[in-house]
Amino acid sequence: MDRELKLPEAFLSRMQEMLGAEYDAFLRSFESGRTYGLRVNTDKITCEEFEKIVPFPVKKIPWIENGYFYEEDSRPARCPFYQAGLYYLQEPSAMTPASRIPVEPGEYVLDMCAAPGGKATALGASLHGQGLLVANDISTSRARALLRNLELFGISNMFVTSEAPAKLAKAFPEFFHKIVLDAPCSGEGMFRKEEALARDWTPEKSRELADIQRELILQAVDMLRPGGLLLYSTCTFAPEEDEGTISYLLEQHPEMELLEMPGYDGFSSGVPSWGNGSEQLKKCIRIFPHRMNGEGHFMALLKKPGIALAESHPVQTRPDKNARKWIEEFFSEIGLHSLQGKPFDWNRMEVRGDKVYYLPPVSGNFRGLTFLRNGLYLGDLKKNRFEPSQPFALALHKGDVDSTITLPVSDERLTRYLKGETLLIESEEAARAKGWHLLCADGYPIGFGKLVNQTLKNKYPAGWRV
Repeated sequence: MDRELKLPEAFLSRMQEMLGAEYDAFLRSFESGRTYGLRVNTDKITCEEFEKIVPFPVKKIPWIENGYFYEEDSRPARCPFYQAGLYYLQEPSAMTPASRIPVEPGEYVLDMCAAPGGKATALGASLHGQGLLVANDISTSRARALLRNLELFGISNMFVTSEAPAKLAKAFPEFFHKIVLDAPCSGEGMFRKEEALARDWTPEKSRELADIQRELILQAVDMLRPGGLLLYSTCTFAPEEDEGTISYLLEQHPEMELLEMPGYDGFSSGVPSWGNGSEQLKKCIRIFPHRMNGEGHFMALLKKPGIALAESHPVQTRPDKNARKWIEEFFSEIGLHSLQGKPFDWNRMEVRGDKVYYLPPVSGNFRGLTFLRNGLYLGDLKKNRFEPSQPFALALHKGDVDSTITLPVSDERLTRYLKGETLLIESEEAARAKGWHLLCADGYPIGFGKLVNQTLKNKYPAGWRV
């Protein structure tokens, strides 16, 4: 083992006790390099289409339907497809929790501790713009990073909050069909990836974090509607934070039922003796780095008894007639006939000051909550005109608008656009001779520009440039 990592002795002693004969293999796993993965945004592109156009080598992750391994030197974040929101870069084990909770379009879904957005983007993509995604992080700075990733993925039906979960629980009693709680944890499963976690680890940390986790999971149950599903996960091996927290929940809420999850040869089962001894704990999943290509993780899927009544909370706004005039003019100019493949719903448009938003199709008790975004930021009202936002460009799907300029992903002009430069466009490359166009990489939207005399004036925001 690479002794430079300096794993804490108390941690090693506990892992040896936990793993027994597998301990040496576990230690050897720290000698190998970390794995790199990406998850395809299936709201924008199918895996089959992605495999045809991806310009660097990828290999399927066998336990994630839309996950792929890539080599570190591929640098997929520099590819224009990344800026088009076609995939999210995420460690393969960390992809697993969101893949084990079945989300259906139209449901109300909560990611309680969502930053930086790996699980939230997966949940949002599964909703396909229908229903509601509430993505929360108590840290405002982390919530900003979360919002950026959701915008990059083109998620339009989001409500991004920065609140204490206890306040969310008061606002959303028995509201959500599905909840993901990727709880704050001691991070033992990420020691190979982030050495600082190993340096800061103490035996006492698990006890402190377990108290927080138990409070959070009870709040999650309060927000889950009858018949709803809760996915609890951590990236630690610590039994107190894993089987221990699930045991506590089942003791407080014996009506909650642990469910089996789709398996994989490399998964390990939960260990009853690491919790309260219940055989149900075997339905939990553990990921160990010596058993499969990933870092450490723990997951448990629980169901609340009962059947939820069918109900809907449709949003209803009062469209601003003056604003609508300028927005309709812009939509006509770019030839917009759908947003994410669906007709634009004017009842969801809201104007706040000079900014225009497209609200989620579902309303909720949002009053008094600190939020960063409610829906999709469409753009700004200027003097006698509407100017589109970057999130609006990324929410558009291939085929939503007619006024496009599509360049091959290998075209260096795409890289120059992402740096904020103006581009020379040949007349046959543009849908029209002048005006607003949506710049695309192989048909997938990247951002807006305005064409004047075969020069595309760059409208890519400074804060997004690479």
